[in-house]
Amino acid sequence: MMKKILLTFLVFACIFSASAQLGFTGQPISTTGNDRAAVDMNGDFLDDVVSVTNTNVQIFYQQPNGTFNEVNITTSPADYGPSWSLAAADYDRNGYTDLLYGSGSGVTFMRANNDGTGFTEVSGPEYVFSQRSNFVDINNDGHLDAFVCHDVEPNVYYLNDGAGNLTFYQGGLGDFPSGGNYGSVWIDYDNDRDVDMFIAKCGGSVERRTNQMHTNNGDGTFTENALDLGLADPMQTWSSAWADYDNDGDMDVFVGASTGAHKLMRNNGDSTFTDVTAGSGIEGLSETGIENATYDFNNDGYPDIASNGNILIGNGDLTFALVTSLLPSNNGSFGDLNNDGYVDSFTGGTIYMNNGGSNHWLTINTIGVDSNINGLGARVEVESASGTKIRDVRSGEGFRYMSTLNTHFGLGSDTMIDTITIYWTSGIIDVLHDVAVDQVISVVEGSTILGLEDTLVNTLISYPNPTSGTLNLKSTAEFTNPIYSIFDMNGKRVMNERLNSNAIDVSYLAEGNYILRVFDNKLVKTQRFIKK
Repeated sequence: MMKKILLTFLVFACIFSASAQLGFTGQPISTTGNDRAAVDMNGDFLDDVVSVTNTNVQIFYQQPNGTFNEVNITTSPADYGPSWSLAAADYDRNGYTDLLYGSGSGVTFMRANNDGTGFTEVSGPEYVFSQRSNFVDINNDGHLDAFVCHDVEPNVYYLNDGAGNLTFYQGGLGDFPSGGNYGSVWIDYDNDRDVDMFIAKCGGSVERRTNQMHTNNGDGTFTENALDLGLADPMQTWSSAWADYDNDGDMDVFVGASTGAHKLMRNNGDSTFTDVTAGSGIEGLSETGIENATYDFNNDGYPDIASNGNILIGNGDLTFALVTSLLPSNNGSFGDLNNDGYVDSFTGGTIYMNNGGSNHWLTINTIGVDSNINGLGARVEVESASGTKIRDVRSGEGFRYMSTLNTHFGLGSDTMIDTITIYWTSGIIDVLHDVAVDQVISVVEGSTILGLEDTLVNTLISYPNPTSGTLNLKSTAEFTNPIYSIFDMNGKRVMNERLNSNAIDVSYLAEGNYILRVFDNKLVKTQRFIKK
């Protein structure tokens, strides 16, 4: 059934404007089932409203003119409904968004068909007490995998064979025997251009509820090192909100408490974090809960924090102004639901439209080619008059809900963007110059490519070349905190890591020809070498 819906304001206006900087207006929408997502479902990059039951996916497709088209798609009965979480992405690369239902007993995938008119139900027999779920390219092969936190056992994940077939695995990414895994989020905390995973943990003994960081080693493996970073905290938490709250070029984290006190941790840029809660304004937020997420709601250029319906308005210096009860206590799903450049919320049969303002903005749609089609895991940097702002493209944040796959930047009073740089998980780098504000743009991976051949030199490697074990580099003093990547001759990235010395161990690479790239935010150099 299809019908056109024009949203109308509630008679009593439902206007929440506890701050002159920010307010939302509630508008009813006739959803049925579990209200779970604000995400583009049909590949037009407009965020849609999604509500599901075990036999139906209800989608209100957003139209450019401010209306919604309601479509109800009957599905085969799902073995497991999304009672705990929902994640979304196009894991089979057919142009339509697929869904993951995380329940207390198992996991169901709803795989969209090739014209978006139906779903194939796929459920495994495995017992999974699901908590937060995500789509992410875990092994960086260009195909989206799925990860699910397990409450009472080690975590599980599903690797994609490239044809959209998912294979179940358990263990290796959070192995505490009795679980305690609640809120996973995939971010690049160490700025080495690959995705790491933080898990907010809760319940039971200190060991069970201690938060974890699984750092990507750049070679397909992960190391749990939260203790070394200063993030191994046994506080009770179900989710965290990661953003560059002081706009210094790295990801800080708000760890939201389900009981006790919230924490704000500053990324020091040296693989350590410092507790900067005191004096940040976060101490004033006494309400606890399970939902925490981050967006620039007022588009002033500084990320804000939504915590259980309250919003901490960022000042750009790790301090915040608290505005209470702007949204329902579950936060809901976040996306731009009227295409005006301001982030809205959807939950409980209501869209909470952001009242907007005069600040400028930009929304970027990432379209992967060598990387996964949604560009998940990519780092996006926007440089304008007020400085550099960073975002990581991700699927699944907060605890229960699924929010937009689009990448949103508030820009304050800036009227032009100098450069946009996208670091794709494939290792490809795209750079755009002189981009106008207040628009939505789509960037196809490689369309403005800063290619390996474009930056070739013969002075990067000192000796030996060919090598059987170690590449010794010439001085890298011209780089600032550089990263190195190694590519095979098919262009596949096979190594990626922070460059901490002028010697790189390549002993485990197979014999053959490779390209080494060393880069920072301003400079890129590449050189061919032979591994013998």
